[in-house]
Amino acid sequence: MSVDEEKKQESFNDNAEPAIQDGDDFELLTAEHRAAGERKLLRKLDMRLMPTIVVIYLMNYIDRVAVTSARLKGLEADLGLTDVQYDTVVAILYASYCPAQIPSNIVSNSVMPTLYIGTCVVLWGLTSAMTGITKNFAGIMACRVFIGLPEAAFYPGCMYLLSSWYTRKARHLKRLSHGISFLRLILFQELAFRSAILYAGLMVSNAFGSATAGILGNMQGAMGIAAWRWLFYIEGAITMFVGFLTMWLLPDYPHNTRWLSPAERRLAQVRLAEDAGEADHDSANESVFAGFIMAIKDPKVLVFMLMGCSQLLGLSYINFFPTLTATLGFNTTITLLMARSPPWIFATICCLVNAWNADRTGERFFHITSWWWAVILGYIISLCTMSIGGRYFSLFLMTIGYCGYSMTLVWVSNAVPRPPAKRSAAMGLVNGFGNLGNLMGSYIWKSNWSPEYHPSMIIALSGLAFASCLNFVIRCMLIRENKQIEKDELEHMEGPGRERIEEAARLEGITFGEAVRRRRGFRYLY
Repeated sequence: MSVDEEKKQESFNDNAEPAIQDGDDFELLTAEHRAAGERKLLRKLDMRLMPTIVVIYLMNYIDRVAVTSARLKGLEADLGLTDVQYDTVVAILYASYCPAQIPSNIVSNSVMPTLYIGTCVVLWGLTSAMTGITKNFAGIMACRVFIGLPEAAFYPGCMYLLSSWYTRKARHLKRLSHGISFLRLILFQELAFRSAILYAGLMVSNAFGSATAGILGNMQGAMGIAAWRWLFYIEGAITMFVGFLTMWLLPDYPHNTRWLSPAERRLAQVRLAEDAGEADHDSANESVFAGFIMAIKDPKVLVFMLMGCSQLLGLSYINFFPTLTATLGFNTTITLLMARSPPWIFATICCLVNAWNADRTGERFFHITSWWWAVILGYIISLCTMSIGGRYFSLFLMTIGYCGYSMTLVWVSNAVPRPPAKRSAAMGLVNGFGNLGNLMGSYIWKSNWSPEYHPSMIIALSGLAFASCLNFVIRCMLIRENKQIEKDELEHMEGPGRERIEEAARLEGITFGEAVRRRRGFRYLY
């Protein structure tokens, strides 16, 4: 490649005017239009993509854990469930939910998210509504198995969709920060912050999900139907309505989203290419199955899978949070409004601040692991005391553990960015295998261990300690790979390679160091 050609390529990577501008779809790549174009693109995505997936996630979680709220409204008695059968009802969802995530996310790379995710939302809403007509253990078991299949498409699928639009960290921050509002500056933090906004939907549903069941308490016997059945009917119907809206609101991928102009679609693709140093599309020989093989052969993915499972075992208290808050001894109203809601509202704020700072700094390990250490401290406090003050404080420490979980798939997408088929398979593998921790966790919070739950907390604490060690292993692997990348780049800067860089620096009127910086390739975030 000639010096002039290299100069053009480097200039393109630095957001200067591209060498080719023979169509309207290149107009937003010019230096004078780039910043405004990115702001407009992000604004469009934030107004349609983010609210939609937050609402879907809220309904996803409420539908999935409605059985725990229904338990307080007589579900066990009406269906004649024993304690073991109820635990199985809670756990069986993960038997279909976990394995289905892997093929679902692999397929999501080659289908239209608008139709695929929207259809899955409608299906799990329908299945949730049908739970209200069950008469026995077999009926509710069937519903729980089948609701796990369409729900498997959502979280890893949406995280993959986010990674197909937003970049790894804040970009153009210095250039854009002058003269703009603090809110706009915050919103220009990208992937991690958007992922945290998505997960905030789950935390908000944790804060107010049981309050929904409390409101429905007034519907006991309405039209001769038990309140817990009304809970499934209403939540299922709302979810189905949201599913149909999803088909219109969500974007597809940067190359085929119908409500973006050609220039905006090209800009979205260029942003991702600049972020990882290569285009965000699969080559001709990188099939769906090839992506799965590449992911399963990557040692980082295997460690991520084990870490995710251990992490969710440590955070498995979430499905039994109403039971834990009940051990404080308050009445139902105070338990719902004071003991349950404030910890999750606090956790939501921490989650957003943590993700914003992770995008700003590009750091991943401490932004994930340090929150688990807070949960470990909360478990230790609960193991040492049964006082109301101590246990209530420990609930705050437990809930903020999900600040780290919300960053897990973000880190996976950073560590396995290309090709998209591999990234998609990796995210499905990590989240699918990781949710086995929830499956195991369904059996460690035994009622005969209440109200102390000491064995449960020791098991969960050990899971988080092991996950912390695995996260450190991943960090070391990424540091080593970055050093190898840097070594390879230095080798290419000797002899003719160095001469070309020096000539490019002379032509552009910059220092040799600046020219080298521009040539720096992709680096893993750790």
